[in-house]
Amino acid sequence: MKFIAFHLMPYRDLPADFEVKYPSVWVTPPKTLFDPKKGHRMYHDYLDELEFAVDLGFDAVGVNEHHSNAYGLMPSPNLMGSILSRKVRHSENTSLIVLGNSLASYNPPIRVAEEMAMLDVLSGGKFIAGFPVGTSMDQNYAYGINPAELRERYYEAHDLIMKTWKSDEILTYNGKYNQYRYINPWPRPAQRPHPPVWIPGGGSVETYDFSISHNYSFSYLSYFGHKYAKKVMGPFWERNDELGADRNPYKAGYCQIVCVSETDERAQIDYEEHVRYFFNKCLHVDRRVAEAPGYRTVKSLRAGLTSQFDGTQKSAGQMLREGMGWQDLIDHGFIVAGSPATVRDIMQESLRDLRVGNVVCLLHIGSMPHWLVQKNMQLFAQEVKPHLSSLFSEWDHSPYWPKGYAQEPLEEPAVQT
Repeated sequence: MKFIAFHLMPYRDLPADFEVKYPSVWVTPPKTLFDPKKGHRMYHDYLDELEFAVDLGFDAVGVNEHHSNAYGLMPSPNLMGSILSRKVRHSENTSLIVLGNSLASYNPPIRVAEEMAMLDVLSGGKFIAGFPVGTSMDQNYAYGINPAELRERYYEAHDLIMKTWKSDEILTYNGKYNQYRYINPWPRPAQRPHPPVWIPGGGSVETYDFSISHNYSFSYLSYFGHKYAKKVMGPFWERNDELGADRNPYKAGYCQIVCVSETDERAQIDYEEHVRYFFNKCLHVDRRVAEAPGYRTVKSLRAGLTSQFDGTQKSAGQMLREGMGWQDLIDHGFIVAGSPATVRDIMQESLRDLRVGNVVCLLHIGSMPHWLVQKNMQLFAQEVKPHLSSLFSEWDHSPYWPKGYAQEPLEEPAVQT
């Protein structure tokens, strides 16, 4: 098993009445709610937490990209990745995942090829590249991309980036959305022909085929938890079998909120208010900006796949407001919470059931303070992770994980006298 300490970097000081007073945490939250001094402290707390995860021996640390929102303060995850790469390069066990860059947003897309190559070199070949299509809030409403063109732009950008990485020659490219006489980015990636690629998504049918056909790792990123993930990962493995691909668990992953404390009772005391903050405030999305017409594909509509933001599936926030309690959140699978033994038991069963080799762990959630995040990370790393790491050890993870070449100390320059 591989465990990723993933961070959304939310704004953790929204007003108590935010979800009542304001229509959405995404696209339209007033900029006046953001206090730069508080943001300064939050950013450094969050980076400290991810660096602490490296010290604890997590298999990877991860960041992602969102825009015009208080749910995740990372319009440029590559900036965060560049800071973290200096810590990762000296680690024996930890890789860096940017999960990822929303390709259709980049003009030109070769900027992704350049910046991710930089991150691969900076980290010492310990980098994983994530290529999400991106949420409708980010891509269509915040960045104004026509939903009818979004996936076509995404596929063209992907093809251009991969050609750029795989070739040692100067290229010319003449596509529908991108035309370049000279493509010759420096630096090239440390890993050849390119870093491992992960495709994060909400479970669209086309994304299954895209990931499987390219032998990329598909990660289901949602906050419905492990029980709903079965509805997405089950069809993924069925489609994988139809296409005749192997059943390597490392080609799949999912996201899970995890809250570990000394006892089950203590977990509720420690984490409940912060979990409620997340579901009530950070996922408070106005349905008018949740999903633009044309964003979800016809195949996904026919398959009945729903979004955590579009209102077709009751969110945990709605359920909390309707009286859902702490134990209900656990029973529905939205969160895995309790003592180390409780968390281990739940996760072991769900991981085997889902057949996923990668877990994107949200160990910071909502308004959680820095000290509590560190406690959560440490308990997970020391009392949960060692008991689960041997799952799927019979499978080769190398096609989906970085090779790394920076295990030996870097040579220090000679001191001139």
